Amino acid sequence: MLIKERYDAILHIVNEKKAVSVTELTGLLNSSESTIRRDLNALHNMRRLDKVHGGAVAVKDEHVLGENEIAVKYQLNVDEKIKIAQYAASLIQKDDFVYLDAGTTTEMMIDFITQKDVIYVTNGLTIAKELSYRKFYTVVIAGRVRGITEAIVGSEAERSLKQYHFTKGFFGTNGIAKEGYTTPNIEEAQTKSFAMKKCKDCFVLADSSKFEKISSISFGKLAEATIITTNLDNHKYSEYTTILEVENDDLHSNV
Repeated sequence: MLIKERYDAILHIVNEKKAVSVTELTGLLNSSESTIRRDLNALHNMRRLDKVHGGAVAVKDEHVLGENEIAVKYQLNVDEKIKIAQYAASLIQKDDFVYLDAGTTTEMMIDFITQKDVIYVTNGLTIAKELSYRKFYTVVIAGRVRGITEAIVGSEAERSLKQYHFTKGFFGTNGIAKEGYTTPNIEEAQTKSFAMKKCKDCFVLADSSKFEKISSISFGKLAEATIITTNLDNHKYSEYTTILEVENDDLHSNV
């Protein structure tokens, strides 16, 4: 089977089933696992599907109205998230005052954070638990817990954040487009937006699947944060803000 034919077959299966494993594809297409994984990587880079741990899922419409449960998010684009999280963690320096927004990529930063002489403030329940367990000085803000993301949000969260002035803030997002950074929930968007205004330097951590996606509520303009991602095919966003591209321990900056 030619590569183009195999790509078309994979896309047909993924779009029909919405989610498919590497094992299923190897059987259906009579191809090796390494070939299928290589094809999924290529199609993911072309944004024809979303690669997940062990398989692939169909891409969603540009407008992202809902969001996945956090257990599902942990499985999406894991390799990219790890590289992004590792680089983001390396930006934390001694005596920084750091805000960590709730999210799976920001949570992955914890595995790579080494600076102990830092105060970490977060609205992520799991992040607070993991940081505290590892003996980092950790503060969790007050507010209402949003179950689907395990984020603390709402007016009480904003009142809790008023007193702080962070040197660095690291944020997750559901979408990045010319409209800015977006997320589906209005309370979470308001908390993100308020926290960003309290940070001297803001960083948005985003794997390639987040680009050209628009969710319901904007929480920041592109210029209000530096984006940390893996290698991008389309560099149009560098017209609006700084993009740090991390791939195989190499860092490329586009301003």
